[in-house]
Amino acid sequence: MKLEGLSIIGAARGERGGQSFGAVNPATGDELPVKFYRASAQEIERAAQLSAQAFAAFSQSSGAQRAALMKRIAELLEANATTIVERANLETALPAARLQGELARTCFQLRFYGEAAATGLAVGARIDHADPRRKPQPKPDVRSRMRPLGPVVVFGASNFPLAYSVAGGDTASALAAGCTVMVKAHPAHPGTSEIVGALIQHAAREHGAPDGVFSLLFDDGHEVGAALVKHPLVKAVGFTGSRRGGRALMDLAAARPEPIPVFAEMSSINPVFILPGALPRKSEELAAGLHASITLGVGQFCTNPGLVLAERGGAAEAFVQKLANLMTATPPGTMLTAAICSAYYNGIEKFSQTAGVRRVTDVKTEMQKNLAGAALFVTDGNTFLKNRHLMDEVFGPATLVVQCDTHEQMLAAARQLEGQLTATVHGTPADLAGCRDLLAILETKAGRLVFNGFPTGVEVCHAMTHGGPYPATADGRSTSVGTRAIERFLRPVSYQNSPDAALPDELKEPNPLGTWRLVDGKWAR
Repeated sequence: MKLEGLSIIGAARGERGGQSFGAVNPATGDELPVKFYRASAQEIERAAQLSAQAFAAFSQSSGAQRAALMKRIAELLEANATTIVERANLETALPAARLQGELARTCFQLRFYGEAAATGLAVGARIDHADPRRKPQPKPDVRSRMRPLGPVVVFGASNFPLAYSVAGGDTASALAAGCTVMVKAHPAHPGTSEIVGALIQHAAREHGAPDGVFSLLFDDGHEVGAALVKHPLVKAVGFTGSRRGGRALMDLAAARPEPIPVFAEMSSINPVFILPGALPRKSEELAAGLHASITLGVGQFCTNPGLVLAERGGAAEAFVQKLANLMTATPPGTMLTAAICSAYYNGIEKFSQTAGVRRVTDVKTEMQKNLAGAALFVTDGNTFLKNRHLMDEVFGPATLVVQCDTHEQMLAAARQLEGQLTATVHGTPADLAGCRDLLAILETKAGRLVFNGFPTGVEVCHAMTHGGPYPATADGRSTSVGTRAIERFLRPVSYQNSPDAALPDELKEPNPLGTWRLVDGKWAR
């Protein structure tokens, strides 16, 4: 596929004429061929107008029709896997095997969320039948279903060029909900974004989807994204990235004459709590598992465990030494961008300069090649509780071990934590049975509790929660993974005393679609 470097505006392409930028190979620092042209104000307006017009028709499409479109997108991605992976490797330096796995996940998400749309799971149909004999007032017939919000803006993520970008989870969720989508491509992988965007455009054309169901806009700055969020026709935003970026979008959305929801996944240090019975039994296993989780993908995962808490003692010291040996032996890896690499070194330098914090590993630095070495820090519970910046995310292969004096100090540390995507607890059956006090705190802090495992790796399934209280996400009631992710782009609508002929199929009495529905408080088909 030949790259054009032009935005995708519905069924058409943007124009050459504005400022341009290029993609950079982070492993070499070389700029890759092909210039990408920033979307103009006219192109942004055209995309928004088309998206709103397309929404009028697409929002009325059946779940089966949306599932068919999403299935076709997945098929085209799989048919062009080699091209996609080759370009993504050049733009991100991520290994081909990692990218192949990420592409497989992207295609699974499209089919999985499409199936949720086709079966009516996302509709959430509820029926409460009338009771004209109820006293003192007759009970009306009330039925409800979820309806799409409107055009959605999705921001591509730097660390997931496929699964959280153009055809990723936010786009799949929005399409399954019946929303039209405008993607602001991430400037670190514009070529990958164009390839995927062109395939979505092709699938939409094949299926006769309304012009504007999907658009892709390029920019290497913040202007295009800000203009999209502020546009009055946009009704919701999906974002994965830094707290600074997510917070800026939240503020823009809140300042609009009509505020809109921003579903931003932003930052998390994913604490790991090791209870007393676990270390003596599996010290080496814990060190190896944590090391693998911390350094996976050069630590560039939102579920990277950046904080480990254990009670002080001989077993804890042995564990730290084993983890230190593994971290020291880890060769530096190429980070996604120069900016991410620079932020990583700034973060570890801030930790290194904190009194009471000991840097155990000698971090290897080669900024010119965006290489990041693994960093391990150790401190005591008192230092951690007195220095709130030690809870800041250091995005990369780094973690801080906090040696607590008592269980009560561990509880105090847990209470002080901000909202998290995950919290992990390692312990024996007796440990876990006796730590309800800790779990009660963690339930208020994290969207997913992991037991005797590691937080990296997010299963795409119905029950998954990939979210958490602020600042892990903008809205702690939401998830960006699993079929509940579709609910972010829906709102409930009730129909009171409506004749059957005027009802949507999901709410009609004969249930022509065979949808699971909550009928008079009981699930039925």
